Amino acid sequence: MCGITGWVSYARDLGTRDGVLRDMTETMACRGPDAAGTWIAPHAALGHRRLAVIDLPGGAQPMKVDTPDGAVAMVYSGEAYNFTELRDELRRRGHRFDTDSDTEVVLRGYLEWGERLADELNGMYAFAIWDERTEKLVMIRDRMGIKPFYYYETDDGVLFGSEPKAILANPAVEPVIGLDGMREIFSFAKTPGFAAWEGMRELKPGHLAIVDRNGLRERCYWQLEVGEHTDDRATTVGRVRELLDDIIARQLVADVPRCTLLSGGLDSSAMTAIAALQLAEQGENVRSFAVDFPNQAENFRAIDVAPTQDTPFVKAVAEHVKSDHENIVLDGAALSDPAVRGAAVGARDLPIGLGDRDNSLYLLFKAIREQSTVALSGESADEIFGGYPWFHDERQRTADTFPWLVDSPLNPGGLLDDGLTRQLDLGAYIGDNYSAALNAAPLKDGETGLEKRMRQVSYMHLTRMVQTLLDRKDRMSMAVGLEVRVPFCDHRLVQYVFNTPWSLKTYDGREKSLLRGATRDTLPDEVADRKKSGYPGSFDPNYLAAIQSQAAELISSNHRVLDFYDKGQLRAATEADGKTIANEQRNAIERVLDIATWLDQRNPTIKLA
Repeated sequence: MCGITGWVSYARDLGTRDGVLRDMTETMACRGPDAAGTWIAPHAALGHRRLAVIDLPGGAQPMKVDTPDGAVAMVYSGEAYNFTELRDELRRRGHRFDTDSDTEVVLRGYLEWGERLADELNGMYAFAIWDERTEKLVMIRDRMGIKPFYYYETDDGVLFGSEPKAILANPAVEPVIGLDGMREIFSFAKTPGFAAWEGMRELKPGHLAIVDRNGLRERCYWQLEVGEHTDDRATTVGRVRELLDDIIARQLVADVPRCTLLSGGLDSSAMTAIAALQLAEQGENVRSFAVDFPNQAENFRAIDVAPTQDTPFVKAVAEHVKSDHENIVLDGAALSDPAVRGAAVGARDLPIGLGDRDNSLYLLFKAIREQSTVALSGESADEIFGGYPWFHDERQRTADTFPWLVDSPLNPGGLLDDGLTRQLDLGAYIGDNYSAALNAAPLKDGETGLEKRMRQVSYMHLTRMVQTLLDRKDRMSMAVGLEVRVPFCDHRLVQYVFNTPWSLKTYDGREKSLLRGATRDTLPDEVADRKKSGYPGSFDPNYLAAIQSQAAELISSNHRVLDFYDKGQLRAATEADGKTIANEQRNAIERVLDIATWLDQRNPTIKLA
């Protein structure tokens, strides 16, 4: 796992711009703490920061192969989980390898298949290849968008990077946020391909882009497709387990310490249990980590998406699978530390986070990184198997908007200034995004009623909501140099379950029936039967008091962030009793602190006209 960046310019010699390339590359230092490298040709410059995971001595980048007609050079971030099979195939086709890294397999795969390499890969990846033979740049992102990739078209080429900060480090780019960018920040409705920063784009999941002297063109190489599901219940459950066994075995491959993120929910518990079985065959115990908070039992308040505490279930799983387990306990002082918020907001490049849940995820990953370099996560199982409460509530799943926004406490426009509220018109923006997602959903001929609606709902989760969560997971983990793998995002599993009828996904009358049926034999009954409970937040009253005080200081200093908010409502939120404060008030305080931090860090130009 790494950070990549680069610059293609057909109208200048980039050999004189090595200082700019180094600046762009250095912004990715957290993503790649183990090594740095650059490569410059007359019209292409590539930068790389490396987190060494496979073939520690042999995977240095940028990596290139010299051909009779010119060099082919690559910067690569991610993991190709089928690299062993691909290397064997390429050897049969006459290729010779100098390293044991998956990076070289991807590069030589391009030499063999060109752009069709994308069809051959199984994994999470974002990479760029400069082909000097034809003077073109090929940029490819994995099917589910697990690894981020951004680009910015210039008059004579393109800039790209794993994160916007790499592109913004080039003096040719101004940090400007327009009206739609502000709408994206406040709406919780991620638009595929939209990067919020003016002129910048996010390469969509399952897409590749080609840059040559004729310009830039982007095309889709993979997307969810509808198909007939002919397997009966037993066969379907068996196939899900078969896929999970194969996926987790592939994703446990690493030359560095690895672990699992264990919340005590069905998803992470099943993943941890399967990993434990596989590692036991190698004479190893699985390592697992969970987040916890002081006095959580006394302070906990049940909400729809988190009705139960994690700790008892985590303990049950850890004992059941005999994992080497550790709880990472985070108190209110650590979570409310402005430096922690600064790190979390800086990692995301935009203030689109979830307050204490982002801060705690950052601190959890930071603590894990002291002991492991690779972690497996249960992220995305809810989107794939239908785990959220709103999948099963008729009012929410049939609403004329994204189901997760129907009863969300994350009021997008909470406490905003009336004038800005009118300018943003978030209702229309979210409505347009919803209509686009709905219209893009592929349907079977003749599909009607509940099955049709649930296919649409599933599609929206797999192309919108999952992108928000995967981006958050990547940014928080890579900010501390931790590689987080997401087994449930293997495209084979996603495609198979997408085409499984809703009646089969809920065959026992509950959420995630297929996953429960496929993994129940590995779990304690109380965990297999546990209702969905989301990533926990802190209920520490000291945390709330701290962020109220920090927001009050912003009001006293007349910070620039107050241009966006109703000062009277915000002041009332800072003075509200911690025991009775409304969710909208608490969430607005979190957003105000995030946005103020972002304004201080980036000093963006805001253009609302």
